[in-house]
Amino acid sequence: MTDFRIKHVHGLASVQTGGDARLGNWPVVYMLAGGEQIYVGESLNVRNRFSQHLKSTNKKGLDNAYVVLDDSFNKSAALDLESHLVRLFAGDDQFTVLNRNLGIVDADYYDRAEYRKRFDEIVEDLRGLGLFDKSAREIENSDLFKLSPFKALNADQEQVIQSYLIDLLRNIKNGEKSTAVVEGDPGTGKTIVGVYLMKLLKDLATAPHEDELEDESILNDPFVAANRELLNGLEIGIVVPQKALRKSIANVFSKTPGLSSAMVMTPFQVGDSEKHFDLLIVDETHRLNHRANQPSGPNNAKFPVINERLFGADDNKYTQADWIVAKSDHQVFLLDTLQSVRPADLPLKTMRVLTDAAEQQKRLYPLTSQMRVQAGGDYIKYLREVFSDEPPVPRNFPDYDLRWYEDLRDMENALTEKEAEDGLSRMVAGYAWEWVSKGKGNEDKFDIEIDGVRRKWNVATEDWVRSAGAPFEVGSIHTVQGYDLNYAGVIIGKDLRFDPDSKKIYFDRKNYFDKKGRENNKKLGIEYTDEEILTYVINVYVVLLTRGVKGTFVYVCDPGLREYLRQFFRDSGSSVASKNSSAS
Repeated sequence: MTDFRIKHVHGLASVQTGGDARLGNWPVVYMLAGGEQIYVGESLNVRNRFSQHLKSTNKKGLDNAYVVLDDSFNKSAALDLESHLVRLFAGDDQFTVLNRNLGIVDADYYDRAEYRKRFDEIVEDLRGLGLFDKSAREIENSDLFKLSPFKALNADQEQVIQSYLIDLLRNIKNGEKSTAVVEGDPGTGKTIVGVYLMKLLKDLATAPHEDELEDESILNDPFVAANRELLNGLEIGIVVPQKALRKSIANVFSKTPGLSSAMVMTPFQVGDSEKHFDLLIVDETHRLNHRANQPSGPNNAKFPVINERLFGADDNKYTQADWIVAKSDHQVFLLDTLQSVRPADLPLKTMRVLTDAAEQQKRLYPLTSQMRVQAGGDYIKYLREVFSDEPPVPRNFPDYDLRWYEDLRDMENALTEKEAEDGLSRMVAGYAWEWVSKGKGNEDKFDIEIDGVRRKWNVATEDWVRSAGAPFEVGSIHTVQGYDLNYAGVIIGKDLRFDPDSKKIYFDRKNYFDKKGRENNKKLGIEYTDEEILTYVINVYVVLLTRGVKGTFVYVCDPGLREYLRQFFRDSGSSVASKNSSAS
């Protein structure tokens, strides 16, 4: 491949007279920057494209142009670089990205791996010019990158977005209400769909008139006056039950044109709001609550008040999902019925009512492609079978760094190495230890002590995975559900044990310290059996074991369970585990 160069010009008009022939007839990627804003584009005729930009009202003030010129570029490479840079700029937090998110592509093409090496060099050169603040690795490990609406959708996600958009536009036009469900396993990208859809709808509602749109072929098709009029002024919001994830998404929205942190709400904020919403998207729907004792006393008092306001009377049958339906004309519930981790979470039968209603309206959209874990969807299925009464045939996952450890010190050392290499390598565990360090005067105490390893539970409750102390602490389910890690070291505590006589995994209540995770429901008169709590605890561990994108390291505390599970967690052929680790 030939060398590239980056041409920096002040004032777009000066490109019109540039002498390089590639400015008029060659695949080119460019950036327009000014103040705190940036726009990334690609064109076969950058002179003509800059003429269009000069007429555009939303490009005023972007008077610095950076043009990437490379004799080896073709159209596919240029589109790929454009999308790559948009995603990185959105995650870097130095500029506000003015692009729409509909044009982000991730298509394969000839020699893509070689072009991608060139992209790394281009990013570093742009960093040298002051356009990037962080390295590509630092950006890709950030929430702004991982939760950004500037994503290249896979085929599943693209189909869901396109189908739902067509259905929603028709429903709004006809004055019809709708309930949609997007259902998928961990790592299939449900959150991405929700965030992407929020940005897309705002872009459609505020897009320039057709004569101001740049020539981007079929990508302009939805951006027509009829859709703009239909969606302009649409009151939309995204509901995120989990505190940690909610703060991260709100931060992304605060830095994305058209979106704001105020659009990211708790279920209680929706119930209390004076607004009626046109559309509410609910992330992690399985973490909505039915009537149960809330972690916050004031929220216990709010539950009946909201019920009375919305339904005329308080009734224990109403759930937070009912609030969402009552407060909006259209709803999108993003859910996985097997990710409920506490008895207060939305009951399975309630989620089935939602999916049945969506299916009747032909608004049930499945996501099946695994985006997070490199082992693929088979790994998720395998995990669920491992913890079931009908275990699978043991197997390997050669493309995934799956390791088994007999000594926690060895696992800690391996995670430390991965943290230095890749970042976002964290130790996580089931709630099988008391949180003694949380009490006043106990700040110097450790919660978990195994094999000479002494650690505290996560000190931060919001955005723990990227907090300064995270590499030296242990994260709970409530700080990592919904997040990606590069490597997860999972400690399976003695809340799960194995009975060699019945050959079954069972729940040990005396070693489970999530009070809300085992609490009976006095409001509804429900006492939960050990077998019922076992389902939630297994869900916890399946979620923890699916956080690692590149790999998962496993340590089991109960000797009986360790002996039983060892056969299912074979070290992958691509990794070298510790001397004390066992594979069979």
